[in-house]
Amino acid sequence: MTERFIEKTIDIDAPAEALWKILTDNEFIPQYMFGCKAETDWKPESPLLWRGAADGKVYVKGKIVTFNAPYLLEYTVIDPNNPALSDVPENYLTMTFQVKDRGTDASTLEVRQGDFTAVANGEQRYKDTVGGDDYLLVAMKKIAEAQV
Repeated sequence: MTERFIEKTIDIDAPAEALWKILTDNEFIPQYMFGCKAETDWKPESPLLWRGAADGKVYVKGKIVTFNAPYLLEYTVIDPNNPALSDVPENYLTMTFQVKDRGTDASTLEVRQGDFTAVANGEQRYKDTVGGDDYLLVAMKKIAEAQV
């Protein structure tokens, strides 16, 4: 079966370092991550929990795979509240955020999520995700550009 990923790209009028701060600093994360904060030390193999700032509930969990500031962040994710998914490594998707410089005050963010063919309920999880808008990317762009 062919691998299946969701890939999106957005140009941002802010330097890579500013965008990186938006990706990894809880001062900004809740503004685009639906009110969740990231609980992690950002070190490879460390756990990552996306916890609601208001209710304390863990909405997404995973672990850090790669942390190469300010250009590459990779982590795994699963919805721990979905009873249809066993919490086993084979069911975690990988999120990759690659930041590319486009000059002094500009960068590009490339986001990749998958492989949906390698996880349980992959086709449904793909359909539930691919149809979404670019809310996260647009929000991150707006926040990063406001910081410049």
